[in-house]
Amino acid sequence: EPEEGSMPMDISITPTLLGVRTPKGCREIQLPAEVRLVPSSCRGLQYVARDGLHLRLQARAEPSPQLTPVFNQCSQAEECYTFYCQSCGEVVIRDRKLLRALPLPSENWGSLVGEWCCHPDPFANKPLHPRENDYFTGDSFFLVNLQSHLGQEPKANTKVICKRCKVMLGESISSETTKFYMTEIIIQPSERSFPIIPRSQFVQSVTAQCLAELSSARSTFRFTIQGQDGKVYILLWILNSDSFVIESLRSPKCVTKFPLLEDTRGADSSSGTSAVKVLYLPCIQSRNEELASLWERDISVHSFTLPSATCLELLLILSRSNASLPLSLRHMNSFQVAFLKM
Repeated sequence: EPEEGSMPMDISITPTLLGVRTPKGCREIQLPAEVRLVPSSCRGLQYVARDGLHLRLQARAEPSPQLTPVFNQCSQAEECYTFYCQSCGEVVIRDRKLLRALPLPSENWGSLVGEWCCHPDPFANKPLHPRENDYFTGDSFFLVNLQSHLGQEPKANTKVICKRCKVMLGESISSETTKFYMTEIIIQPSERSFPIIPRSQFVQSVTAQCLAELSSARSTFRFTIQGQDGKVYILLWILNSDSFVIESLRSPKCVTKFPLLEDTRGADSSSGTSAVKVLYLPCIQSRNEELASLWERDISVHSFTLPSATCLELLLILSRSNASLPLSLRHMNSFQVAFLKM
């Protein structure tokens, strides 16, 4: 970010790094091992006021491994699993044998059956419930049978709260079935220890993978992020689900600090990761109410439900990502731009 016209500058590009040399010194950005630049493709080198230097060039990255469904974790039958609160590590369910992970149909499956059947709906008033050693996966949650595990019938329509940190983990939807949100629970084989993952990193990774899977499976790109209370917090539009983000060790001085979120980058290295590029609009404090109402009535927009507190965390993560971008790249039309890292 030199002052415009203040000094001569030499830009050097090799397949593995990008360097900027001035009379005051040299700065080099090392690229991750899986990324290679094409120096001859460099175009459009220019200085943009308040942004610094911009250039466009081609990069080649090794194909990332195929994403597996977020909660397709129980791969070995007869193995026992433990459920942890992701926020604090408290054990929620210990040594639970899980034999099958079954995907739930889309949320409108009941009405579709009604349209297709020429006789009374055979599934009417028969909600889908998992058996003792099964769990069902939805868009942002999974269902487990806790009746025999707890030794008592949980009350329906009540929140499930972590005993230690008091975070909402899910809710009991019947006397047999409990819903846990994917952003709140970690499932591990019982012989393994609890993995410590920074909260913001976990939330954006799970959310990015869920949204990418939904977008691919249902050919939809617009989502309303809403709390379990039905309130819409974010309007989100997926632009690219195959982005790759590289961050250098130093951030621009103008980046807004978010002390509530962890800084997960190394002190002396560049990091690269797959990411989903999105447009978003916040809907808190009565903002964008009219557009949110239009999106809720649009059948091409898919709703994505999380605990209300997690919706606010996600909005903070998006805001931090937006603030890290150059000023000229933070907005597209009336939307804000952000990256959700996988």
